[in-house]
Amino acid sequence: MNLRNFIEVAVLAGAAFLEVGGDVLIRRGLRGGGVGLVALGFFVLGTYGVLVTLLELDFSRVMGAYLGFFALTTLLFSWLVFRERINSTTWVGVTVVLVGSLIIQFGPKPAVGPRADELRTGDRSRTQ
Repeated sequence: MNLRNFIEVAVLAGAAFLEVGGDVLIRRGLRGGGVGLVALGFFVLGTYGVLVTLLELDFSRVMGAYLGFFALTTLLFSWLVFRERINSTTWVGVTVVLVGSLIIQFGPKPAVGPRADELRTGDRSRTQ
């Protein structure tokens, strides 16, 4: 794994933590914790959006690779924060999702060519 891939994986893991953490804060805020937790949850969720956007990957690759991290982080929060018991089939399913996510992240990069919006409009001035 080269440094760029390591950074991408770290950013995706951090983003998953922020998204799930923001969801947890909002959940706790709406269930008696108060408007302060809800507001903090909104801020944390916004931070997640900015962090994922900083990656210079196409949107489908970012979201495809990210889903594995999100699924794993969600289960870990459920288990560690909410003290929920996670059954074995759920762990197996998340493992499958995580493997798929890694395939998307480390699979071959798409060939360089016109972007979708250039194909729709016929404007290829940026690709020449």
